Amino acid sequence: MSISEILASMPTELTDKLTNFIEAELNQAIASRGVALLVVSGGNTPKPLFEALSQKTLPWDKVIVTLADERWVDLDSDASNEAMVRNMLLQGPAAKAKFIPLKNSAKTASEGQNICQKTLASLPEIFDVVILGMGDDGHTASLFPGVSGQALNSDAKHLCQSIIPPVAPHERMTLTARALLNSRRVILHIVGDKKWQVYQKAQQEGAIDELPVRVILQQDKVPVDVYWSP
Repeated sequence: MSISEILASMPTELTDKLTNFIEAELNQAIASRGVALLVVSGGNTPKPLFEALSQKTLPWDKVIVTLADERWVDLDSDASNEAMVRNMLLQGPAAKAKFIPLKNSAKTASEGQNICQKTLASLPEIFDVVILGMGDDGHTASLFPGVSGQALNSDAKHLCQSIIPPVAPHERMTLTARALLNSRRVILHIVGDKKWQVYQKAQQEGAIDELPVRVILQQDKVPVDVYWSP
């Protein structure tokens, strides 16, 4: 499996490199297939990326955006990934993109899983770009150590799964390994020395359930680009 490491001395430099790369990938997808599917993640790391990407003069009306995972909270919650993406990415030129939320009207993520599955199944089959982060515990999306079960099985049938994190707050909905790897390219976007150390460990042999990001790094289905800066 191909892993490319793109390193930068500063987060701002990393943002510039990654923004340009994503712009090129989306343009290529639109030119080839008429539409581009972009999967993004929450957290603080991608915020500068979203701001920069939102100003790119892409044919945004041909871009579909969805999330790698979501906390099961209302849109007005500070914990909502959807709210962050709407406020940081879907602005300016990028406001024309079509956004597909993971959160629905169900009371809990487990109750909303079937609705979410049908929503994801209605999208074009393959994602073009999936942007993932990684926690210090090796989780990615909301695939957490010890609790993700069949969501880490890249051959499982489900595209999403409800998750109760072992430590982090809020029930979640996450794309499964099958969905994340059903893409043309996966990007792991990480910042800081601690996450670089976790990334290095995750490339070594070991249980996927111990460091779930291994399901991305130790597979041969899709190329992975690792973008990192101190």
